[in-house]
Amino acid sequence: MRQTSQKVGETFSCSSVLPRKRSVPARRTAAYLARLVVLVFPVIGARAGSAQVSNVARDQEIILFPTIGYHAAIGKGWALEIHGCVYEEEKHRIAIALLREAMHLDHVNLTPKENELFIKRTRLFMVDHERGKRIVVRAAGKVIKLNESRPDGQFFGRMHLAASAVTNVDDGTLTIRALLGANDNRVFTGEATLLGETGLTIISDIDDTIKITQVRDRRAALRNTFLEPFRAMPGMADVYQHWRRQTNAQFCYVSASPWQLFLPLEEFIRSAGFPEGPFYLKDFRWKDESFFNLFERPEKYKPKMIEPLLKRFPNRHFMLVGDSGESDPEIYGALARRFPVQITRILIHEVTNAPAKAERYEAAFFGVPPAIWKVFRKASEIEDAVL
Repeated sequence: MRQTSQKVGETFSCSSVLPRKRSVPARRTAAYLARLVVLVFPVIGARAGSAQVSNVARDQEIILFPTIGYHAAIGKGWALEIHGCVYEEEKHRIAIALLREAMHLDHVNLTPKENELFIKRTRLFMVDHERGKRIVVRAAGKVIKLNESRPDGQFFGRMHLAASAVTNVDDGTLTIRALLGANDNRVFTGEATLLGETGLTIISDIDDTIKITQVRDRRAALRNTFLEPFRAMPGMADVYQHWRRQTNAQFCYVSASPWQLFLPLEEFIRSAGFPEGPFYLKDFRWKDESFFNLFERPEKYKPKMIEPLLKRFPNRHFMLVGDSGESDPEIYGALARRFPVQITRILIHEVTNAPAKAERYEAAFFGVPPAIWKVFRKASEIEDAVL
């Protein structure tokens, strides 16, 4: 997910300096030129269209988030979902000071390493989001112009590809590349996971499911998110890779973490050895939220992230993995009752020291067959959960 440059031809305009009253030969010449334009300019226009570029300045950057692709319809090829953000770096010291104050760290002496991590992790909280930007992308040889970016800098789109352009890549990936102006050699790319009509998709939470965050302790959660190196839950990466090898499963990561943490989370997924896949994160705006509820109220948005996947792929099976620190049991139980055929397994990492047969779980999974859901404390307990 980094940057590309695309040479684009210069634009030009023509103006005629002809007498107001033209002679007959002049009118004939003009008519001939008009017919010539009709014949020639469609070709020129097609070339110019393929050379469209994103109208981002050299001090503005693009993130293309990992997404999915799916069969548009029988014999109709593929549809790729496109999602990204365009922004300009904000380096004012006052912004960093305000962030520290918002986190109640303004009177805390951070070590050099903590301060370095703080600046790195909060980078996208301090950027100047760019609205009204036109982003042009290319995938599998096709170029499209997306809708203009929103006030928060995010942009969305959908690209349709002919079946002949995408062959033998079910449950594979395609690269999406942003096209930039002449002499801009940066590269911004993202990946779209192509999901076939059937197969297994594992939807995993992140905080306290695969990454130690301590969400139930707000101050600890903020420290683990912004000041400490990310730590993986022991054994979970090995289990996920084992599932992938055994079942060719695809992974999606759905979290209460905001999009501003995408870059460090993506780096964590890769460096900790978890299978890569699309992300579904929370929208966060300063005027709506504070740092102390970044991870709260997942029941308001997690179902909205997961339900479209279940509806989009009615013939795929889904396994949901979460933890007991938030509302994952209740959210997953409700989804299992609504989609009993598709959701074949629910795994909950117990982080509250409650027994596996606690009233909470009995209520959360009421009506869900006992063989479907399992509460675990160690990764080794779920190694064979999908076999």
